[in-house]
Amino acid sequence: MIKLKLIPTFLLLLFLGCVTTKVAPDAAELAVYFSWEGIEKCSGYSPEIKVSGIPAGTKFFEVKLKDLDAPQWDHGGGKAENNGSGIILAGALKNRYNGPCPPRGSHRYQFTVNAVNGEGIIIGIGKAVKEFP
Repeated sequence: MIKLKLIPTFLLLLFLGCVTTKVAPDAAELAVYFSWEGIEKCSGYSPEIKVSGIPAGTKFFEVKLKDLDAPQWDHGGGKAENNGSGIILAGALKNRYNGPCPPRGSHRYQFTVNAVNGEGIIIGIGKAVKEFP
């Protein structure tokens, strides 16, 4: 009886361990730029992000925000469709996005932007860091 109860847990762990995102060996280096201008502390509203060097075949961008001074804090991110403009619109990040919120002083924040093709393969990677406030 105990063995049967462990099988679903084993299968779940096996499945979760197999979920990975593939990165193309020739993934392009993206140039990423953003500004905190107009963004309030602890806001859930993401800034506009400009991306260049976008490889052909990019369907969408995966974006993640990280506090380099408190890396254990999950600031989330989101996905944005590649509309060909090279701009991820302000407010576009919706996946549990939690903007910069240093408890005191200023912190360094990094946006990582992945360009993803229609098969879900990362074909471009870029990062940008800015201090807030």
